[in-house]
Amino acid sequence: MRLRLMFGPVLIAFLLGLMWLDSRLDSVHVGSGWGILAEPDGTLTPGLPVLLVGLGVCARAGYELRQMFAAKGLQASAKSLPLCASAGLLAGVLTIGGRAPVPPQYAPALLATAAAGAVFLPMLAFLRRKTPQGAAGAIAAAITTFTYVGVMLAFLMAVRREYAVWVMVMVVLTIKACDSGAYFTGKAIGKHKMIPWLSPGKTWEGLAGGLVSAALCGLLFQYLAGQWGPSILQGVPTWKWMVFGVLLGGFGQLGDLSASVFKRDAGIKDSGSILPGFGGVIDMLDSLLLTGPVAYWLLHAIRSS
Repeated sequence: MRLRLMFGPVLIAFLLGLMWLDSRLDSVHVGSGWGILAEPDGTLTPGLPVLLVGLGVCARAGYELRQMFAAKGLQASAKSLPLCASAGLLAGVLTIGGRAPVPPQYAPALLATAAAGAVFLPMLAFLRRKTPQGAAGAIAAAITTFTYVGVMLAFLMAVRREYAVWVMVMVVLTIKACDSGAYFTGKAIGKHKMIPWLSPGKTWEGLAGGLVSAALCGLLFQYLAGQWGPSILQGVPTWKWMVFGVLLGGFGQLGDLSASVFKRDAGIKDSGSILPGFGGVIDMLDSLLLTGPVAYWLLHAIRSS
């Protein structure tokens, strides 16, 4: 807990610094010669710094998943899963959302082609070994990593590309506020276990505290939308923003539990030890992964209402 309290502010500061850099760069005019890296008006595409960091995060998450799969006898190569996770992010960034650089008529084909590559990439390792033993498991691990890490994170990138940078910050903050609210409420008054066989530390009292925190973030969302938001996010009723926060927080908790399925099956508590007090990259990302698509579609529903 001490390490978590010490290292948590460092991670928050890094995120805010990254978002600040991102917002500064997307107003830089570079001209039309940069292809998909530039907008039609010649400015840099939003989210490039986040994308670069995301590729590194995906590579590390792929490595951690490989360790978990290896614990269950699925012998994916050390290179294929980090590559599949990064490829999933790139493919998703190029194809997901109304402002994706690939034209809509080609986007599904590109994403499907990248997924097919994730299926066949692990086969190369088994061709080199001249044995088919374990190939099916390695392929399953590769396509899971491609989707679970890469494509899921690409939805957050789509949020960044279609809205101001503060919207992405608030999405992440809402999810993590629910995590923190659940953690501290559970520590203080938690008595009734939610799913003791999967996540012994989670309690119903903690979940309630987390959802209240997320609902309060929904109110902050409404305030910021009124101050800085585009017209499509203004004038939305308070209750809708609170429901938005609760849904983000709730799906974030489901994302946390989904990562617990991988970890408990592998017989480990944390996915790694690279982040002091938190564990591995997947331990940090777990609540964000499932919530990426949810945040994207909820924002779409709000602006369409």
